[in-house]
Amino acid sequence: MNYAEINEKLHDITNEDYIWIIYIGIIFLSWYANGIERKYFISNNQQYREKYREVMIVIFSILTIVYLYFLKGSIDDLHTLKPTDDINKRRLTELAAIGSLLIVISGIIFLYIAYSDTNIDVEIAFN
Repeated sequence: MNYAEINEKLHDITNEDYIWIIYIGIIFLSWYANGIERKYFISNNQQYREKYREVMIVIFSILTIVYLYFLKGSIDDLHTLKPTDDINKRRLTELAAIGSLLIVISGIIFLYIAYSDTNIDVEIAFN
């Protein structure tokens, strides 16, 4: 690896550190959402249902943005592949891009469910 590649990797790691902080926030938001959902099922208060839906939409919106960030990184990695790169590196980079794309798709699906499920009939969670 040359100096520019090392600097790029270090930059990526710093960005990932920030994303871990976002994930910690998502965990606390999910915990908060569970409390609201519990209150809704106990009281049948429609305000709790709407608040729960709003929090879930925020959670999955943030997650989808994070997933898009990782997809962009995977696509950038595909574009930086050289014809001289090892076949294993090429294959793993392509698989990482496919995995990132599938995660984005799942995030969009979960966001759609959070938005559309007005009766909160479906249990969704980020993994």
